[in-house]
Amino acid sequence: MKIVKAENFSIKELRQRNAQTTAEVTQQVSEIIEKVRTEGDRALMEFAERFDGIAPTAFKVSQEEIDRAVQQISPELLEAMKSSLANIRRFHKRQLQEGFIDAQAGRVMGQRVIPLEKVGIYVPGGTAAYPSTVLMNAVPAKLAGVEQIIMVTPLNQKGGIAPAILAAAKLAGVSAVYQIGGAQAIAALAYGTETIPKVDKIVGPGNIYVATAKKLVYGTTAIDMIAGPSDVLIVADEKAQGKWLAADLLAQAEHDENAQAILVTTSKKMADETQREVQKQLQALPRQAIAAASIENNGRIILVDSLEEAIELANLIAPEHLELAVNEPFIWLGRVKNAGSVFLGYHTPEVLGDYFAGPNHTLPTEGTARFYSPLSVDDFVKRSSYLYYSAEELAKATDKVAVFAESEGLAGHARSILVRKEKKQ
Repeated sequence: MKIVKAENFSIKELRQRNAQTTAEVTQQVSEIIEKVRTEGDRALMEFAERFDGIAPTAFKVSQEEIDRAVQQISPELLEAMKSSLANIRRFHKRQLQEGFIDAQAGRVMGQRVIPLEKVGIYVPGGTAAYPSTVLMNAVPAKLAGVEQIIMVTPLNQKGGIAPAILAAAKLAGVSAVYQIGGAQAIAALAYGTETIPKVDKIVGPGNIYVATAKKLVYGTTAIDMIAGPSDVLIVADEKAQGKWLAADLLAQAEHDENAQAILVTTSKKMADETQREVQKQLQALPRQAIAAASIENNGRIILVDSLEEAIELANLIAPEHLELAVNEPFIWLGRVKNAGSVFLGYHTPEVLGDYFAGPNHTLPTEGTARFYSPLSVDDFVKRSSYLYYSAEELAKATDKVAVFAESEGLAGHARSILVRKEKKQ
């Protein structure tokens, strides 16, 4: 893992690792979307056979199979999932907002908070199972009051869906599960097919084809964000433990080869210790090849002169995950402007947020924490305003509204309100 001084480090290096949506991928995905839009289930079946090597006997997973999955996972995993579910609910319940009303004599106006009716959740599958993704996406949707939560996930290599994913769907209150993945699943959710309903919004992570599909269907349906490769930035002082820091960096690096793990520290001794630990721990990691590529290409240990400089650099990078492995983390929290989620102190590894603590793990990546927020209850509601004026109050406002409209050259707008001053014929 390369050690560099801050003055020799360029953020442009980080941006180069971004998995760009190439013209070829965009063209492929566009063709998939159009075929699903026009041919529906028949196209889904064709793509399943082509890309997954197997087509489901039925797209919709039966309720019996979902119920059975809860019995198939270990009691330990079931208990962990239930505890995680409770934590996620408790945190996201605080995000619920109510509408408001502003009533005065002759005037009433306000805002309503209305849940979306149908939401689609994409859950990656195939070679791995991510029940945590199910919980993190479905729980805030359920709390928001979404009527139908439609989940799509690809078949695994055994031609089924991991019981852990189905069990999580059951616990979180998912309405229906469909065994289909890739860009074709996004297209099905956006346009609907004979089997899969059209939804109002699509959320959840995926590979470059899924991300590109979400980008292309935006406008037909809403999406949460365009998620790229995952990343973590750790700010550490001289009291941190290199062994722990290395483990946290590798936890991020094992996601995929484009994942990014960065340590920013004021201590050369800590930098050297962490570098050695990364190499040592890497040898025992089952996903060693993936993590090694991530560390080699995208990993950095950056030396800075002060924690102030470290925080400034973190704000420029705008990481998805920011660990403040420092002695007094709450002192520095207020200076953090750009981060998806912040993990405070030596005993709060990022993995807590992945699975258990409660805050959402669907976070802005690739520097988009400068303007995006974590997934929340707000992503599953819309707001609508309303107003009422009595005849007397309208009369008071008429001339001012007309002047405004005429200043913009919109005589019809002015006429719309002035006509109400005219006497009835």
